[in-house]
Amino acid sequence: MFNKFFGLFSHDIGMDLGTATTLVYVGGKGIVINQPSVVAFNKKTNQIVAIGNEAREMVGRTPSHIVAVRPLREGVISDFEMTQEMISYFVKKVHKETVRPFVRPRMVIGIPSGITGVEKKAVRDAARNAGAREVFLVEEPVAAAIGVKLPIQEPIGNMVVDIGGGSTDIVVISLGGIVVSKNLRTAGDQMNQDIINYAREEFKLLLGERTAEDIKIAVGSALSSRDGIETIVRGRDLITGLPREVIITDADVREALSGSLNILAESVRGVVEQTPPELLSDIMHRGIILVGGGAFLRGLPEFLESEAKIPVHLADDPFTAVVRGTGIILENLDSLREVLSEDDDEIPPQY
Repeated sequence: MFNKFFGLFSHDIGMDLGTATTLVYVGGKGIVINQPSVVAFNKKTNQIVAIGNEAREMVGRTPSHIVAVRPLREGVISDFEMTQEMISYFVKKVHKETVRPFVRPRMVIGIPSGITGVEKKAVRDAARNAGAREVFLVEEPVAAAIGVKLPIQEPIGNMVVDIGGGSTDIVVISLGGIVVSKNLRTAGDQMNQDIINYAREEFKLLLGERTAEDIKIAVGSALSSRDGIETIVRGRDLITGLPREVIITDADVREALSGSLNILAESVRGVVEQTPPELLSDIMHRGIILVGGGAFLRGLPEFLESEAKIPVHLADDPFTAVVRGTGIILENLDSLREVLSEDDDEIPPQY
């Protein structure tokens, strides 16, 4: 009870530290930050130029001495110093908007399932160096399950597929822990790269990452439909070097994404095959829950359902499921402490 009361008024922080986007929850206020996980810095002065939305606007548009980077790759820290600066920026931004002076908050941070102890330590150290007095880690799919109100502490099988920017987590949860899991590097970023590769090979057109993501959002789909959709794409002709426009259809994007979608479907089937029969019975009745930004791809629930032969449901507001889960954990630390990740935890069975 004390933890719940304390969390509501202390401005403690729940964070979904994602490869593509960072979301921040503050006790008593809800989600206050939703910004790209991008840092821009000046190589000449070795100083940070911008973080978040401002930095993302600089991607592909900077002079040679200013570099816009994503300090997390495939769900884990690839640049410790930049990650620390980014976390510190968001923590200070949160407390700047409150009437209280800056205090060292407790933080609950979502991490991919199955990452190593070294990678966990990097997240903890970055958060502590950014000003946190206590850091608690929770696997992102577990946080997402809590965020969408699944009964994960009961002896019931819950299956969650969390498709983020850098990684995808497929897990079965029961009695507060992960029973079976699979972590993939096939996620939103890989799908963007699939579109870039397809445009290069089929249209001899060079696209940037942001353009590829815009295409995925505009016409991307996992299943064909009667009403085809298309979009005009601008890029650089690889033969002439000059700007050129082409029309890309949903069928083009499906072909581009087919490899990644097949890997995703195969991995879901693999986790289903490894799930104990009693838990599988629950999952067949309750269905698989789809969360994360990648869950918005048109027709993805129906595609996975046809492949896994189990109902697949898109969660309400799947993009914020993880950070909402960290907020619930913050406000109920006593009763939810068992779901937190420890450095010496055994990694659940992988296949």
